[in-house]
Amino acid sequence: MGVAEDPARGRGMRELYPFLYEASADPAPVWADATRSSEGKATEIVLLRRRMAELCGDRVAVCAERMAAAFAGGGRLFTFGNGGSSTDAQEVATAFLRPAHGRPLPALSLTTDVAVVTALSNDVGFDAVFARQLAALGRRGDVALGLSTSGGSANVARAFEEAARRGMLTVGLAGGHGGMLTELCEAGVLDHLFVVPSSSVHRIQETQTTVYHVLWEITQHVLASRPAAEHDHAAATPASSPP
Repeated sequence: MGVAEDPARGRGMRELYPFLYEASADPAPVWADATRSSEGKATEIVLLRRRMAELCGDRVAVCAERMAAAFAGGGRLFTFGNGGSSTDAQEVATAFLRPAHGRPLPALSLTTDVAVVTALSNDVGFDAVFARQLAALGRRGDVALGLSTSGGSANVARAFEEAARRGMLTVGLAGGHGGMLTELCEAGVLDHLFVVPSSSVHRIQETQTTVYHVLWEITQHVLASRPAAEHDHAAATPASSPP
């Protein structure tokens, strides 16, 4: 027995996509526009990634070497961000902790525990949601990696300030002109900052994905070249769980 279409839903779909319901309409121009748009976006992200390689390829390699040294010394990786950057923070932690190949490394995303995030946001304030976790979990020799498409996220900036106080290696990814994160970098709070020169949130996030995957690849490469004893130290150090 078939399911009847909701009339209200049908009207909504017609308002959003009228060309799908116009029998006499020629779909060719619509698909042509969609194709041009997709091709333009693909070209834009390729060029932006190449630009990032030119701007900070050497600095990415240096950062990865320092991350490898931190892991080899028993350090752990803590990642954080808001919205789409929260999802990216989770992906970064997963890439290091459960890699497709290479050595699993201790990593934790500070965005994954809903109880902790909501408790801190409600009882302390959203600006402190990552900093307070680092205050509880972070220690000298760990790595703090934060993402912000604008560079203007107050809770990301405060997390870096807390991480710097604790002697952690700090790594930031931002877009546009870098916002507050550029100021923190100039003040010596951020050890490494990679700013994607774009005003498009989508292109910034796509490029940041490339940056942190390259960081992961080079970190793995550097650790693979280290003595076995250092490998064992890095692999045996678990990431802490949120309180």
